[in-house]
This record gives sequence, structure tokens and C-alpha cells, in this order.
Amino acid sequence: MDKQFYQQIFESQKGVPAVPPNHVIAAWADALICLLFPERADCFPISIDEVHHKLELREKELKAIMELTDTCEQVSKKAGSFFRRLPELYRLLNTDIEAILSGDPAAKTRFEVIRAYPGFFAIAYYRIAHGLLSLQIPHLPRILTEHAHGITGIDIHPGATIGAYFCIDHGSGTVIGESTLIGAHVKIYQGVTLGALSVDKSLMDRKRHPTVEDGVVIYSNATILGGDTVIGSNSIVGGNVWLTRSIPPNSKVYHRPSIDLVEQEILE
Repeated sequence: MDKQFYQQIFESQKGVPAVPPNHVIAAWADALICLLFPERADCFPISIDEVHHKLELREKELKAIMELTDTCEQVSKKAGSFFRRLPELYRLLNTDIEAILSGDPAAKTRFEVIRAYPGFFAIAYYRIAHGLLSLQIPHLPRILTEHAHGITGIDIHPGATIGAYFCIDHGSGTVIGESTLIGAHVKIYQGVTLGALSVDKSLMDRKRHPTVEDGVVIYSNATILGGDTVIGSNSIVGGNVWLTRSIPPNSKVYHRPSIDLVEQEILE
């Protein structure tokens, strides 16, 4: 290899923002989740004072990560705002646990949901990432949701807005786009796509992804596309349905496959 190639690699480093390693950012989020939900932890605080101390430590860690991220501004103010909002984030996550526990017949205990369910893991990372994004903290939100995506196969953009009591059952292959709006008490299964009709870059600042109102159930491998598409409240969208237009509240939409029966000769 010649010096021109080395020079090309060197030049490519100029202007790249400094951001801590992904595993450091994910470790901070995991430590926070373990503190909020000791079912995921291997040691527990022994007093209220220790809980307070550990939360202060998590806040200091977030500040340190943000300070090492070139494009982060107002580090102390934003980190403080995130932790002041933590009780609401905790409340939402507890509604999600309740939704998964009541919505999945296979879920036996709260411990099982918190420790083992990929849906809860992905939602927890999403809610932390969404909280960071709402404070206009760059890079960290997407890094966190992609970390969860890599582990669970569930891809939730941190920009999506998701209400309380959210249940993802199984979840592998689920995609929830950036401008998706999801109401409360919504349940979705594996392989569901809430996506855009077009990936044209000029549409990046428009609502490209659907709205799912309260009480909707969307079964596996359904695809719902478009920023103007609204799934009305308390509707059921069956498996393998493809939707690019709105449906009113209390609708039931099912995929009806066409089956051609072929007679087979029986060889004696």
C-alpha cells in the first residue's frame, strides 16, 4: 500500500466527532436499568442512602460520557434534567411490564419479564434513549437503541413516541420508525413494521411513519406504512396484512391468502 492510501485514511479522521465507545454508553444504560429493576442486578442497595448515592453516580457517569462527546452542550443542565425525569420513565416502564405480564399467557412473573423478555429489554433502552433525545443530546440515543436492536432484533428508533402499557410479544424483526406515534395499551408481535412509504432523503423532516392509536393489537409480520396512515383505536390488524391507508376505530383487518389446491397422483 502506498502513502496516498495512508493519507486518505488520515484525512478521513478529520472532523469526526469524539464519542465514547458504544460499550461504555451501553454499560451506563444497563447499570441504570439494573438499579431501577434489581431483577436484572446481582447486588442490591442496602439503604435509601445507597440508592441515592448510586443514582448520583449514574448521573456523574452520564455527565462524563457527554463531556467526552464533542457535540454535547449544556452537559450538567441536560444530565440533571434527565435524572429529574427519571421517576416518570420508571413509571412508564412499570406499565410496560404490566402490559407484557397481562398480555402474554406464557409470562408467569414480573421477574421473568424483566430478566428474560427481549421486548422489555428493547423498550427499556428505547425509553432511556427517547428521554435523552428529548433533551437534544446527540449520538447517545441512537447508539443505545441500536445496541438493543443488536441483542433483541427489535429496532425502535429513539425518535418514536410511545405511550404507556406498551407490549412487544416475541419481537424479533420488529421495526418502529422515527416519526411513529403509538398510543397507550398497544400490543405488537414479531416482524411488525411501522415504516415509511418512501425513503427519499428530502422527506427526513416530515412525518413518514404511521400513527397507532390506543388499544390496537398488531399481529406478526404486518406492515403498516406512511405518515398519513392512522390505525384507529381498539383495532386489530392481523398477521401478514399490508396497510398504506388509514382504518377507523374498532376495525378488524385480516389477510386472506389465495390457496390453489393441486391434486396429487398417488403412486402405488
